[in-house]
Amino acid sequence: MSSAEIAVQVFRKLESEDLRVLQVIEAGMSKHEFVPKELILKFTKFSVGEVAFRLNRLSNFRLIRRMRGAYVGYALNYAGYDCLAMNALVRAEILEAFGKPLGIGKEADVYDALSPKEERLAVKFHRLGRISFRQTIRKRGYTTERTAWLFQSRIAAEREFQALRLLFSQGVAVPRPVSQNRHVLVMGMIEGAELAEYKEISEPKKVLKEILQNVRKTYSKVGVIHADLSEYNIILKPNMHILIIDWPQYVTKNHPNAQQLLTRDVENILRFFSRRHTLKTRLKEALAYVTGIGKLVT
Repeated sequence: MSSAEIAVQVFRKLESEDLRVLQVIEAGMSKHEFVPKELILKFTKFSVGEVAFRLNRLSNFRLIRRMRGAYVGYALNYAGYDCLAMNALVRAEILEAFGKPLGIGKEADVYDALSPKEERLAVKFHRLGRISFRQTIRKRGYTTERTAWLFQSRIAAEREFQALRLLFSQGVAVPRPVSQNRHVLVMGMIEGAELAEYKEISEPKKVLKEILQNVRKTYSKVGVIHADLSEYNIILKPNMHILIIDWPQYVTKNHPNAQQLLTRDVENILRFFSRRHTLKTRLKEALAYVTGIGKLVT
């Protein structure tokens, strides 16, 4: 069972005292890998018996981890962090109910959800701790080995929300950003499947053109490069239009490796369409098009 599944199952069972203990542990983790029980007592202002009861309850719900050594301490796990974000989004009247998982990946879980107005939404739980430190730092330059996994994931969600707001406002084909709290991002509903999952596309040339048009708009109008673009983060919707997803690793065109990253993005897409759909497009011409200095010939 994933962390998000645990959180969704237990969230409605949590009481205000449970959430207060989780919040105190979260705050304490800025200075402690495991927050001493004495600090939890101090900042919750609960009795010894109440704190013991709540910690045991949260442990049974699989929302916290306990460490016994020189002292007894507690830390949130991803399910506990999920519950805090979910609570904030419910209280802000962004979310009302959770549905089924839409996708479970190496770096994120995405769930179907409903707003209080019964609008379907997609909720993305960032999970950077599922890959190694070395891979995370390589792919996402804003992280360091000194940053705890939970808070690395929060930074990823903040960056992705920032990118979506910029891109969506300029008409780039990305999910509509709704809200963000901690490591959780709420977006408009994502319908369709990854481009890689389609064995056949009725009009591959049209789809490739739309992708390159959006890369051009992203680069020329917004000054942003995806920096990890491939067939695995382009959604092909039922109407055969696209959405480009997964933006936390984006860079601006002023980044020292901007041209290298843009070239890799475009090359990945051209290679996929050449291999899967036998479309031959010259990389030089595609790059001239997406940077706004040439026309697209496909």
